[in-house]
Amino acid sequence: MDPSTQLYEQDATGWQRGMYEDVKTTLRAPIVNWFFRTLTANEPVFARYMWGQLKPLFQTRAFGDYTVSYRDTVLSALEDGSPDLPRYRRDDLDVRPAEWRELRGQLATFDIVAPRLALTFAVCDRAMNDGPLESDPDDAASMAPLPPWLDRDRGRSVTMIDDDGVPNDLSDAIDGIREFHGLEGGLPSIYRCLAQWPGYLDLAWTDLEPILESAAFERGCDDADAVVDAHLEKLPYVPRLSPTALADQGFDKSTVEELQEFVRSFNRGAIETVLTAIFVYAATLDAAGERSL
Repeated sequence: MDPSTQLYEQDATGWQRGMYEDVKTTLRAPIVNWFFRTLTANEPVFARYMWGQLKPLFQTRAFGDYTVSYRDTVLSALEDGSPDLPRYRRDDLDVRPAEWRELRGQLATFDIVAPRLALTFAVCDRAMNDGPLESDPDDAASMAPLPPWLDRDRGRSVTMIDDDGVPNDLSDAIDGIREFHGLEGGLPSIYRCLAQWPGYLDLAWTDLEPILESAAFERGCDDADAVVDAHLEKLPYVPRLSPTALADQGFDKSTVEELQEFVRSFNRGAIETVLTAIFVYAATLDAAGERSL
C-alpha cells in the first residue's frame, strides 16, 4: 500500500468510474474520500469487493438515525458544557458572496461525509482486525429504507490546496491544528479545504481552539464513539471482510496484512478528533445538517 498513490475521479475509467459515481450517490455527497481513492489505486480488486460489502450499510433508516445522532452528540456536548460556539456572517469574514457560498457548501459536504466515514472506518477495522461483527436488527428502522430527503441537495464539490500551498499567514493556526490533532503527516482534507479561505480558518481556529481542547469536546468525541458502537450492534447484515473471508476471495496473506494496517490507521488516532471537529466548524457557518429525524 502506497498512501501517496491515489486514483482521482477525473482519471477513473470503466468500472472504477462507475464505482466512484455509486460511492457519491450512496453517500449523498459530491466527493470520493482519500480512503477510497487510495484503495482503488493500490488494490482495485479489494476496493470493488469492499464497496459491494459496505454499500447496503448506508441505505437504511437506522443508518440515517445514526448519522444525525453522531453529529448531535458532538454539538450537544459543546452546548451543554462550554461557551457558545462562535457564529460568523459573511461580513465577519470579508468574503464575496460567491466565496461565501463555496465555503459553506464545501464545509457542508464534509459535514455530510463525516458520519459515513466514521462508520466505514469502524466497520472495516473491526471486521478485519478485532473480530467478527454482529447483526442483530431489532426494529423496523434496521431494515427500512433511508429517507430520500436526508442530506439531499446539500454540499458542493470540494476543492483543496496542497500541503505546501498553505498561506504563510496561516502558519500559527496550522501549527496549533497539528498539535491539537496529533498530526504527523500531511494535513487532512478538511483543513486543506478550509485553508482556501485563510481569513475564516485563522479566525475560526483562534475562537475554537479553547473549545476543542475542552472537556466538553472530549466528552462529545466519547459520546460519538458510543453512537458508532451502538449502531455496529444492529447492522442489517455482516459485511464479509474478515481475514478468513478475504482469503476465501483469493487475497494472499501479505495483502490482507497490508490492508489490515491501512484500515487500522484510519480508525485510530487523530482521525477521531478530525471527523468530530468538522461538525464544530460547520456549526459556525450554519452549515451543519440535521440533528434528529
